[in-house]
Amino acid sequence: MSVLLSASELKERLLAIGAARYHDKHPFHRRLHEGRCSRGEVAAWALNRYYYQSHIPIKDAALIARMDDAQMRRAWRQRLVDHDGAAPGEGGVAKWLHLAEGVGLKREDVMAHRGVLAGTRFAVDAYVDFVRTKPLLDAVASSLTELFSPAIIQDRVQGMLRHYDFITPETLSYFTARPEQARRDVDYALGYVAEHARTPDRQQAVIAALEFKCDVLWSMLDALHYAYVEPGHIPPGAYVPPSASGET
Repeated sequence: MSVLLSASELKERLLAIGAARYHDKHPFHRRLHEGRCSRGEVAAWALNRYYYQSHIPIKDAALIARMDDAQMRRAWRQRLVDHDGAAPGEGGVAKWLHLAEGVGLKREDVMAHRGVLAGTRFAVDAYVDFVRTKPLLDAVASSLTELFSPAIIQDRVQGMLRHYDFITPETLSYFTARPEQARRDVDYALGYVAEHARTPDRQQAVIAALEFKCDVLWSMLDALHYAYVEPGHIPPGAYVPPSASGET
């Protein structure tokens, strides 16, 4: 990229990445929202997604540790409160744990990450490593998948409540606050990116960082689809739904 984009042009390029590469286009995602997943598949999704959710505050703490500016640290640390809560049992990670219990998983197994797919671990760990090691601008830009999440959250909640009788609004309480939090967070991150991506090379790095994050989320669903849908090869050590293990 040799031409410097305006802030609005850069935002349009980022939105185009979501339109082409965000994980709402993945077959497993569509299967989940359209009610075509078995209960075991929903449980496998919740378990593997918990691994991701539980690493978001780890990722954000690593990012905060790299910030020299106190004002930026103050702004970003709200994300830690959103996910970890201000006290035990609060925050998004605790609510996702409640979701996992609501689809039949054991709390202690979920918290210990028992049965998480290797593909999920590799993708999430690569994301945390990206944020720890890449330039600060790239690390901030990788969070911009939140540009696309409010709409997907609405579709997810409506679809899962419509199609799965074992899902309740309380089970999905994680998603109640997320759209507003995501809009707040993306406003800050977009402002930072617009201010600091002042060369074509820096803008290209921002674009690549968001593409990488989309690849992380897509890879997680690839692993789920391969293990639990087609061809259905559950790897050793991964979660086995009761129906697949012969239990009743």
